Amino acid sequence: MTPPRYDMHDWKPGDGVFNAAAIASYTMQLADRVAGLVGQGKFVVLLGGECSNLLGPALGLKRLGRYGVVYLDGHSDFRTVGNSPYVGAAGGEALALVTGRGQADLTDLEGLGPYTRDTDAVLLGIRADDEYVGDVEKAGIPVWPAAKIADDPSAATQGTLEHLAELDGFWVHVDVDILDAAIMPAVDSPDPGGIDHDQLRALLRPLLTSPQCVGVDIGIFDPDLDPDGTYATELTDTLVSVLS
Repeated sequence: MTPPRYDMHDWKPGDGVFNAAAIASYTMQLADRVAGLVGQGKFVVLLGGECSNLLGPALGLKRLGRYGVVYLDGHSDFRTVGNSPYVGAAGGEALALVTGRGQADLTDLEGLGPYTRDTDAVLLGIRADDEYVGDVEKAGIPVWPAAKIADDPSAATQGTLEHLAELDGFWVHVDVDILDAAIMPAVDSPDPGGIDHDQLRALLRPLLTSPQCVGVDIGIFDPDLDPDGTYATELTDTLVSVLS
């Protein structure tokens, strides 16, 4: 699918999420594709873009039943007008948006918001200094920070699978900035304190091979920051190993 043009127009702080109308239109088109494929029993792999891509799968799966979201990210992406002076880029609000926090033209498409219940989301991989983690925990969303995952990836995956066991299924969202900045600098917001490729594989393999998992989106990788393809090669090897 061809995403909409990234255009801030004359956006200014206080105007809400910029490019919202285009994101909403794309979300519904993407929801059609994802829901159609999942309805056929197919496993969906969505490559490219940024974290607002999750809105499409979340909406599509809400049409089909009760599905969870496993949110692998170096950041909580839980910014709202309640915990920040203003919102702007949907990618920094993606987990908040799919759980119904934000403007209705993104959070309540087709009258189906929230697309994911708070109790049906899990957050994995954030850094110790994440500014919105308190709001995530207050919402009742389980959180495994990167440091805790590094100690025992299997505990995080087992806890996640147990938490989502009673649902119709779940979707996995992967922002590759869950990896440490020294390992994956080709992202929008590289941060230290992340996990490595071995730990990411240990985290993803049980999730993606679960019979409940219906698909995965992978984004935020920036090829312009990887001119010789080194980081792309390492990332591809990790993804192929967990999907094969």
